[in-house]
Parts: sequence; structure tokens; C-alpha cells
Amino acid sequence: MPQPIPLKDHDKEKNLVNRRLLACAALVFSLVAVLVGRLYVLQVLQHAQQSAVSENNRVHVLPIAPERGLIYDRNGVVLADNKPSFDLTMTRERTGGATAQVLDTLTQVLGLGEEDRKQFDKDLRRGRKPFEPVTLMVGLDEQQIALVAVNQFRLPGLDVEPQFIREYPLGAHFAHSVGYVGRINEKEAKTLDSTEYRGTQSIGKTGIEHFYESQLHGHVGYEEVETNAQGRVMRVLNHKDPTPGQDIVLTLDAHLQQAAEKALGDRRGSVVVLDPANGDVLAMVSNPSFDPNLFVKGISFKQYAELRDSIDRPLFNRVLRGLYAPGSTVKPEVAIAGLDSGVITPGSRVFDPGYYELPNYDHKYRNWNRTGDGWVDLYTAIMRSNDTYFYDLAHKLGIDRLHDYMAEFGLGQKVSLDMFEESSGLMPSAQWKRATRRQAWFPGETLILGIGQGYMQVTPLQLAQATSLLASKGVWHRPHLAMTVGGDTPVDPNPMPDIVLRDRRAWDQVSQGMQMVMHDPRGIARAAAAGAQYRIAGKSGTAQVVAIKQGERYNRNKTLERHRDNALFVGFAPAEHPSVVVAVMIENGEAGGRVAGPVVREVMDAYLLDDQGHLKPQYASGNATKASPHG
Repeated sequence: MPQPIPLKDHDKEKNLVNRRLLACAALVFSLVAVLVGRLYVLQVLQHAQQSAVSENNRVHVLPIAPERGLIYDRNGVVLADNKPSFDLTMTRERTGGATAQVLDTLTQVLGLGEEDRKQFDKDLRRGRKPFEPVTLMVGLDEQQIALVAVNQFRLPGLDVEPQFIREYPLGAHFAHSVGYVGRINEKEAKTLDSTEYRGTQSIGKTGIEHFYESQLHGHVGYEEVETNAQGRVMRVLNHKDPTPGQDIVLTLDAHLQQAAEKALGDRRGSVVVLDPANGDVLAMVSNPSFDPNLFVKGISFKQYAELRDSIDRPLFNRVLRGLYAPGSTVKPEVAIAGLDSGVITPGSRVFDPGYYELPNYDHKYRNWNRTGDGWVDLYTAIMRSNDTYFYDLAHKLGIDRLHDYMAEFGLGQKVSLDMFEESSGLMPSAQWKRATRRQAWFPGETLILGIGQGYMQVTPLQLAQATSLLASKGVWHRPHLAMTVGGDTPVDPNPMPDIVLRDRRAWDQVSQGMQMVMHDPRGIARAAAAGAQYRIAGKSGTAQVVAIKQGERYNRNKTLERHRDNALFVGFAPAEHPSVVVAVMIENGEAGGRVAGPVVREVMDAYLLDDQGHLKPQYASGNATKASPHG
């Protein structure tokens, strides 16, 4: 009988099941052991650390931006103020991961454009800490606030918060000196102190606002707050008030500034007014100007393009950045160089037939007066602005000596204490030409340098400072805008050495020539001084914008308006005890004495005369009736 064939091996199946159960049990035991071990590490070994992390998920530190310091003129007139504003902020963690949709809804609700939507994304990309709100819009109006409030259910994470924003009450009057603040851009955000500027949206861009940014900004405060899972603040745990920025009092005089603007009118140019006793900038006008309030909230692309592309360049600070040939306004400094070096004396005479010729050269360097002035001494040369005399003087000095003396007056270098935008200008030399142009210096270039033409370029501020040194007899005070910062007087970290002459009488001799410009019957600017109650020392200048060929005459009717000569004038008064220095530059004004001279006189009157038109008592000694010994 055949043996039965087994269909199942029960013992083998039993052993297989038992092995699988043991493997599963081992796996479960291992996982439980890992879990218990991890719980032990978290709950026992890392208890303190994990408690702190848990607390940080619940407690957040929110910055409190400091209030920016105010800026005043010397008489307490507010030039930069802070006004209440309502800003729109977003806390990304409270949007529920729908940041893009919320921004799209916001754009639609407020009727904003595509550029605004892109700007929101840029703002949110900047570095920030969790639950830190980011400002999207500044200065919401009542309608925008109402629209956000009505649609709050569609705009999670958005809040309207009260803030202070910058305001410039006098608008364009001080745009180029005080400057303005604007929103912090990506490049600035990378370099700023991330702690100090948490919660701050604006930073000084130009002028005093930029130069004294650290003092004006102050120090950030903070609040430690407890939040729920949705990021809503439940209570304040700790609070530290911010330290407000320091107030700054400027040397500027708002009344004198407006008088200078009125005198300049709508012409393109600049006016600088200095106190020669201390370097205070009393007025600083660059025309045309612009409204700095446009930049505070974020200027529109269209508005900025209009300012940037304007042919009149309202954004360009002519006082600090404009580079111009000074023309005859530097002849007094050239005269000082001649007297101090012993090349000339006050009585040294040169015959002027209407031109000057170098020895062995037939090129004629023309005097502005083509008929000539005959024999002229130093006083007559300054009074008549005689080019021939100064051609000869420059030739005798030579380029190296001329360069060194002009540098002592600050020409071709930055002279201010707290105006970061200032250009250096250019006072050329033979060495400069070899280094930059790989060419030799020619004698004719020295001649034209002696009358303020050629390669020489100066800013109106440098021209005012050189004139201030004439008024103070060589005592250096750097021009500055800040009188006090937080109650303290700024200190010059790099004072310039005073100009010390071999014979101090040279200062008075040159001053006498400048007084003759204004008060002598033959003075070329005598009309500007007519009726003055004080004595003025002045010097006109008319500088070419485009070159004129040898033998040709300047013809304004055949010259484009913007190619016509620049008109310049510098002066100080009262001449016997100078209290004010004024430098005026009018682009394409053509005649320094006739066009710029009256502007100087009007500004001096505004400073030296009282409301009744009388000379103020402190300036009364030494008046305009004093006769000139050379008159």
C-alpha cells in the first residue's frame, strides 16, 4: 500500500512563524529603545536647551525704531521734522503660507500698479527675523487705511501701524544742504548694523542727513512679547525705550537763505555765504532745486525721471559738485602770490596795449579791454581786472610756484568739514600734466591760469573759502554746516595751516585793490556798490564755457545760450572788519560785474542792514564814505 504524500509541513511552518515573530519583536523593541533614548536626551540631557527653544517659539523680541533727531537753522527754525504717519506692514508668518496671494489681493484692493507689486517682493526678500513685520507702504491716506480695514479678513498678516516719517517744512529751500532721507535699499541693508536698524525703514541719502546719519538715527529699543500659535501678541514681557537721535543746529540762516534765493532769481547758479571768523556757512543756494519730501515715502519712477533727465539738473548740487573755471575771481590770490614771493611790489607797473606776448612768441594773449589800459600797477590791475598785468605776473611766478600758492587757498582740494558730496576740483601743475596727459607744460598755459582759465576748475564753495581767507588774512576755518550736534560743537580733525606771508601788508594791499573794484570811479563793479552804507571788497569774473579761436571776438548773438560765459563774483564786507563773504556763480550769465555783482550786493544788504535799511550797529565802524587813496 503506497505511503501518503504530506501536503503541509506543520513543524517547518511553526518554526518560520516563530522566527518572524522574534524578528518583529526585536524590531519593535529597537524602535521603542530609540524612542525612549531620544525622549531621555530631549527631556533629561537637553532639558534646559529645549526649554529655551520652546520659549523662543512663544516669546519674540520686537524692535522699536528710535525717533530721528531734528534739524534746525541757527535761529531755531525747523528744517527737518518728524510727523505722524500710518504705515502698512506685513508679518509673513501670519499669512498662513499665502503671502503671494495676500499681496495680489492688496494690490487689487488699493488699485496699485505692477511696479508696486514688484517692490513688495523686494521688501520681503530682505533679511529679517521670524515674526518681524516688514514695512510695505509708508504714509497711507485715510482712504487706503479704510480699504485695508474693510478687507482685513482677506489680508491676513497685514497691519496698519503708526510711525514717524521725515518732513521738510521749507521744502526746496534747503534740499541741497540738509539733504533728505529715503527708504533703505538692498545695498545699504547689507552694510548697516542689523541690530540698530531693525524696524527702521529710512536712512539719510544726501546732505547733513547723510553725513550725520549715526547721530541723527539714535539707538533702537525693543519689546519682548508673548505670542500665540498664530503670531498674535498676547502680552508684553519686557520693554526698553529707544534712544532718540541727536538734534542738530546748523549754521544756516533761513532768512538769509531766502534772501539769497530771491537775489539769484530763476537763473541757474549758486550762492555761498560764509562767516570768515569761524567758517559758518550762512547760506548755501543751488538753483534750481527740488522738493526733498518727494523722496521720503519713495519717489515714483515718473517723478524721479523728470528730475534726473531735466536739462537744468535740479538734483545737481552746484555749490559742492559744480566745477567751473573761476575766471578773474582768483586774481587777488595770484596777486598775493606775486607780492609774497617778491616777484612784484604794489607799485610794479606793466604796460598794457590790449594784449600780452611771451618773449620770442607772436601769439597775442588778449586783455578783455582790447584797447588796453596803458601803464597799470597792482591796484589798477585788480580794479580794472587787467588780464595783461596778470599774464605777466603768472609768467614771472611760473607754474610750480603759482600752483603751490593757490593750493594754500584751498583751490583744487576739498575744503569743507561736513559736506561729503564736495568735489576736489583741479589746480593743475606741470607734474599733474605729465602724470595724466603725458605732455609737457607750456608757458602759455601758465598765462591763462593766471586769469583763472585753462585746466583750473573750482567749486563755488572753494571760491568762497579762498575769498574768506583773503578776508581773514590767511586764518583757516573749514566751511561747515553743523553748529552743534547734540549740543556739542564739531571739531575739525584735520585743520589746515594758516597762510603766513612774509609781509602782512600784502593782505591790505590786495584788499585795497578789491575795494577799488567797487568804489573807485573806474572800478568795473562800481554800479553794484552804489549807495552802499558800508565798504565792499569785491572781484568779478567772467569765465569762458567754450573756447574762442585766436583773433575772434565773443558774440553772444552767435553763441548758444548754454555756451555763453559764466558770470562770477566774490566779495567780503565791511572791508575794514569783514563779517560776511559772498560768492556767486551764474551759469551762462556772461558778465560777472554786471550780472553777479548785484546779487552779491543784495545778499550783503540782507545780512548787514536791519529791517529799516540801516547798517546794524555791530557793523557801523568804517563805512562806505571812506575815500580810497587811489580813487
